[in-house]
Amino acid sequence: MTIKRVELAYKEHHAHDAICDFLEGLGFQPTRHAYGLETAFEVLTGEGPGRCINFNAEYDALPGLGHACGHNLISTASVTAFIALAYAIKKFGIKGKAQLLGTPAEEAGGGKIDLLNAGAYELPDVSLMIHPMSDARYLTQNAIGSGGATSLACYTMTCTYEGVSAHAAANPWEGINALDAVVASYNNVSMLRQQIKPDERIHGAIMEAPKITNAIPEFTKVGYTVRSPTVEGTLRLGERVRKCLEAGAMATGCKISLEEDPLYADLRVNRPLCSAFQANMAQQGEKILVSEEMHMVGSTDQGNVSHVIPTLHAHIGIPTKDDVNVHSRGFEVAAATQIANDRALKAGKAMAITGFSLLVDDSLYGRVLADFENE
Repeated sequence: MTIKRVELAYKEHHAHDAICDFLEGLGFQPTRHAYGLETAFEVLTGEGPGRCINFNAEYDALPGLGHACGHNLISTASVTAFIALAYAIKKFGIKGKAQLLGTPAEEAGGGKIDLLNAGAYELPDVSLMIHPMSDARYLTQNAIGSGGATSLACYTMTCTYEGVSAHAAANPWEGINALDAVVASYNNVSMLRQQIKPDERIHGAIMEAPKITNAIPEFTKVGYTVRSPTVEGTLRLGERVRKCLEAGAMATGCKISLEEDPLYADLRVNRPLCSAFQANMAQQGEKILVSEEMHMVGSTDQGNVSHVIPTLHAHIGIPTKDDVNVHSRGFEVAAATQIANDRALKAGKAMAITGFSLLVDDSLYGRVLADFENE
């Protein structure tokens, strides 16, 4: 089963229904529209005392780029893992549970943060998922992926400027120019970039701009995302960007309105989990690295989960033309290929074996928990 339709954050109705229908066809009883989210679902299996293993299925797409982040493959792997572990729990009478969560809006909004706040992660003891990447970065080490890497914390702020319209030629002095506010703030942020740390990022876009030239612009909107290795660093950097935006309003006389999205926490890497997953990928005939030393410069709401329970966010490489990376049109094409789907299935099997080991091997779970608590 592969999700191919393109649906944006919180609007993944087809993916939600398709996966739930598929699971019901196998005899499971998914809870649709779970935890107050229209496009989230939950399905549980297993009983009795024992640990619970969570798998996260992402399926939202990017505006204009479709599944250029490969969330179709993430959902395929997690559904595969859940079904396989559910089968093993039943066949061998294992005490423990498996949980599959449909987690919307990873690209924008932070669906897992919503689910955390609603209590969706109170039952599971460990969370497992994978993310596709270009395999070019791993092939030089005779591998196709890794057990994961730490990520940057981030959040996005959206700023609107409200000015006053006027005829641009007859009486421009009567206007208050909202476009000037955007330009001023853009220049402020551009200068700020000279003074930030090498592992920090600021990137933005003008989201609403004037459409005509003969009137003073009265409304504009701009968005900025800030990233830093820690939550604390991200908040500090965000405050500096906020001052740049406020200065644009002050300089032009515009009214300003600022909205902030939920903060994506940095991802904590659990090395015992990475090692277990690496060994189980080897059983599928694929070599991956245990983990990566460098930060993943992107961000994920799985980072928030990793601050609550031990978490795996492994990277599975897929072949890409010209070594393109995620969030590109080339990666969108690569994520729809059969070999990408096959690797997602292998990763799903490896996650299932990892989950099984966590249920039956107290020593492994003890190492995983100790590493988490040491963080």
